[in-house]
Amino acid sequence: MSTIEQWPVACINHLRFNSDGLIPAITQDWLDGAVLMLAWMNRASLLATFETGQVHYWSRSRQELWHKGATSGHLQLLRGFRYDCDADALLLSVEQVGDVACHTGARGCFYETGATPTGGGPAALAPPADALSDRAHQRLLDLVASPVQEPLAKLHQATEALAQQWQRPPGTDDLACALALLDALQDSLGARGIPWRELLWQARRSPLE
Repeated sequence: MSTIEQWPVACINHLRFNSDGLIPAITQDWLDGAVLMLAWMNRASLLATFETGQVHYWSRSRQELWHKGATSGHLQLLRGFRYDCDADALLLSVEQVGDVACHTGARGCFYETGATPTGGGPAALAPPADALSDRAHQRLLDLVASPVQEPLAKLHQATEALAQQWQRPPGTDDLACALALLDALQDSLGARGIPWRELLWQARRSPLE
């Protein structure tokens, strides 16, 4: 079914394609904003993307239209589209099916951090999702060094601390208490087997009325 009416199709006439008729497209996760990959698009791939709601790129190596995930099953469902102030670069926000965007099997293509490239793969370091996820990851690493408080007790303590703080005039401790509550909430969700991304997904599915 066509989804073309959702997207600014007329922008194609204003985009600044290079001499090969291509324009770079940065692709990010629609839930946490992680940069998944960079590829190239042309007029045909943009039209196919707008028409189907599934991202199509232009493969420079094969010189053909590339329906992302058509073979692997790791489709990219278009959730947002923007182009920059110079109209010469695109930003795609996608729902990544299977949470794998890289051809090596990694979540995203930007996983290299060392002086020598690796082979990637599912175990490759995923791009940072967001600041809260990074903090949660660091807390897991800290478990090796020292035990942590029971998640539920930590959640109660953080909630009470924030409530008490907000009975006072606004101050520098407001953000610290709020962040401690978010940390405790994330740890408590994890203890119940609920990934942080599931909360983001639910927020997307259930907008406030």
